[in-house]
Amino acid sequence: MAKNNIGQNRLVVGAHYGLKDWLAQRITAIVMAVYTFVLLGAFLTGQNFTYEGWASLFAQQWFKLFSLVTFLALYYHAWVGMRDIWMDYVKPVGIRLTLQIITILWLVACAFYTVQILWGL
Repeated sequence: MAKNNIGQNRLVVGAHYGLKDWLAQRITAIVMAVYTFVLLGAFLTGQNFTYEGWASLFAQQWFKLFSLVTFLALYYHAWVGMRDIWMDYVKPVGIRLTLQIITILWLVACAFYTVQILWGL
């Protein structure tokens, strides 16, 4: 009898993350959109368009935290998208793993640099 891949014995491989990653993409996109509107609102209602004016906006603790959360959302959003691209289009496992590791290292470095910029460490 021929073996088929249908039913309980089916082997599922690949990007089986599904709903969790779909939801993460939507939530991170919403966070980034809200941040964009807040930043746009600050720009449109602002009177002081000098360096000091923008520095005073970013000097507020709530805005630093909101900026950090937004950038972390951006990095996670980028990770999910890039991971899916690597998984869909790069078939050799070694190359795919290397690209994923490089992507992770790059995004973690960006996150550390974001903290350094926002808090001026």
